[in-house]
Amino acid sequence: MSGLRVAVIAPMRYAIREPHAGGLESSVWHHVRLLRERGHTVTFCAVEGSDFLDGSPAELRLPAVAWPAGDAISDVDYPPGYLEFALPRLEAALAWLRDHRDDFDIVDNHCLNPLPLEWAGRLGIPMVSTLHTPTLPGLVDAHARSARPRSSFLAVSDHTRQQWQGEGIEAEVVLNGIDTDLWPLGPGGDDLVWFGRIVPEKGPHLAIDAARLLGRDIRLAGRVGDVDYARREVWPRLGPDAAWLGELGQSGLAALVGHSACALITPVWHEPFGLVIAEALSCGTPVASFSTGGVPEVVGDSTSARLVAMGDVAALAAVAADLMGEFAADPHARTRTRADAVARHSLHDRVAQIELVYRRLIDQSSGRAA
Repeated sequence: MSGLRVAVIAPMRYAIREPHAGGLESSVWHHVRLLRERGHTVTFCAVEGSDFLDGSPAELRLPAVAWPAGDAISDVDYPPGYLEFALPRLEAALAWLRDHRDDFDIVDNHCLNPLPLEWAGRLGIPMVSTLHTPTLPGLVDAHARSARPRSSFLAVSDHTRQQWQGEGIEAEVVLNGIDTDLWPLGPGGDDLVWFGRIVPEKGPHLAIDAARLLGRDIRLAGRVGDVDYARREVWPRLGPDAAWLGELGQSGLAALVGHSACALITPVWHEPFGLVIAEALSCGTPVASFSTGGVPEVVGDSTSARLVAMGDVAALAAVAADLMGEFAADPHARTRTRADAVARHSLHDRVAQIELVYRRLIDQSSGRAA
């Protein structure tokens, strides 16, 4: 199967590089890496400082977000004046793609800004956009305004698909995946672990509370995405039994998770998917999690993960205790857990599905042109 010429448009807020700012950035980074490994020519449109910009023309390199000294970096906002400068650059990038339409087979859009969807009908290149988040009104409106043919859509979970369907956007489900080679089997350990973005919707303070109910030490790792929340809810809870290790690179994070007794996952929003669950299970580490959004789809029929009602800290502690007891009594539990995760969450399988989507859309576009 011959390689395709793919233009990938990244989200704008953070550079797409390690250590990854969050699950979205990690997903896009691994997606581009694997497309290239599988023989496709990928031209990347992303902010300066991102990986994979080799070979990308200057027109596709967007300005990096620079936070003024002393300002808290935010996962929900941009520095004053940034968008006024950056959005014309994004529009110019889209115009460049239109003017070079014969050099591309497909546009793969992961941007959370509406502009790529507004341009979908004007590029002269078929576009597929992945829905990584709950519904965003700006994207819904932009899709409605776009000339036909519009973007096609993929959703990272059926929960996410249903959310966007309620706003009139139909999507095909292609579940998120992870590179299980990068999340190897670990030996386990005595401590609990929580990892992810330190923001209110991820609820790390509740993981600390659950660990204290269990009388177990917990180690937390991740980038602070909301300084006010961290100062209010997380830092006061830290102590000898609850340590924040900062933002770790991928290999360090995998080692931490693999040397843990159980991962506590505490989303208190409609989680679109929950990559951290798949990552923990790939390391052989059991998972106790709140049930919300796409989380049940990640867990599936795994016996190494247990779900409780969102926000129920006592129940979370109880199922974590059950899992740790079962794993302590079964020397093969971690190996089985990893084998199941490898079978169900392979990034290679996900990219193979997306390749089929690409070729279908390219064939449909050629048919319309004919």
